[in-house]
Amino acid sequence: MVENETDLKIKKLRTDNGGEYEDTKVKKFCYEHMTRMERTVPGTPQHNGVAERMNRTLTERARSLRVQLGLPKNF
Repeated sequence: MVENETDLKIKKLRTDNGGEYEDTKVKKFCYEHMTRMERTVPGTPQHNGVAERMNRTLTERARSLRVQLGLPKNF
């Protein structure tokens, strides 16, 4: 989907080595599409800066909306 929307080829897939992408189907897909798999050291989110910044941005937006709507913290 990303390649179709941007007309760019995905060159590498970076994961946190947590195991979610260790499936043989994912490995085969990456091999067939010449996509390099990069793994960072587990427990070091700073090695995957772009994804971690986006996670923080989304969390802050959700928190802001919750506060604006006056919802309790358990939301």
